[in-house]
Amino acid sequence: MRTKQIDKSPARLDFIQSASGLILALFMWGHMFFVSTILLGKDVMYQVTLFFEGYYFFAESYPLIVTIIAGTVFVIFILHAGVAMRKFPSSYKQYKILKNHIETFKHADTKLWFWQIFTGFAMFFLGSVHLYIIMTNSTEIGPYASADRVVSEWMWPLYILLLLAVELHGSIGLYRLCLKWGWFEGKDAKTSRVKLRQAKYAITIFFLTLGFLTLAAYIKIGLEHQDRAGERYHIEKTVVQGVKS
Repeated sequence: MRTKQIDKSPARLDFIQSASGLILALFMWGHMFFVSTILLGKDVMYQVTLFFEGYYFFAESYPLIVTIIAGTVFVIFILHAGVAMRKFPSSYKQYKILKNHIETFKHADTKLWFWQIFTGFAMFFLGSVHLYIIMTNSTEIGPYASADRVVSEWMWPLYILLLLAVELHGSIGLYRLCLKWGWFEGKDAKTSRVKLRQAKYAITIFFLTLGFLTLAAYIKIGLEHQDRAGERYHIEKTVVQGVKS
C-alpha cells in the first residue's frame, strides 16, 4: 500500500515567514539607531550617511550602495508580506469570526496577533512608499535632505503612521517568534511568556520614544531650513578625513 506523503509546504512557508520577519525586525532596529544619530548632531548623522555610501572604504561616496540595500530589503519585505497574507482573514465573514473569538475569549496573545495583522496591512502600503523613495532618491539622504523630505515634502504624516506600524508590528512579531520557536523558554514556559511580554512592551516603548524624538529632531531642522530647502549639508573635509583615519 502506497503511503500518502505529508504536504510540507505550510511548514516551509512558516519558516520563510519567520526568517524574513526576523531579518526585517533586526533591520528595523538597526535602521532606527542609524537615523537617530541626528540626535547627536548633524555632523554625526552626515558621517553615518557617508559610511553607508562607502566613503570610508572607497574614499568616494556611492549612493548606489544605499539603493541596493533598500532594494534588497524591499524584496524581503514583499516576500514576507506575500507569505504572511495567507493567514489574514480573506473575507468580512472570517474577520467577524475572528473579532467575535477575540471578544469572547479575551486572550491577550490573540489580541496581539490581531494588531499584528492590522499593522502589517498598514505597513505594506506605508513601508512600500518609504522604501521606493529611498531606492530612487538615495542621493537625497543627509541632515538637510532628510529633514527637507520630512517637512518641505510633507512626509511627516506618513512617517508618524509608519513609525507606529513598524514598531508595533516588529515587537509583536519578535514576541510571537520567541513563543513559536521556543526561544528563551526556560524551564517554566508560563513564566517565560510573562517575561517575554514585558520585554515586548519595554522594547515597544523604547523604540517609539526614540522614533518620535528622532522625527521631532528632523522636523525642527526641516522648519529651520525651510527657506533654503534643497540645500545640502556639508562638513569640513578635514573632519571627514579625521574620522576615516
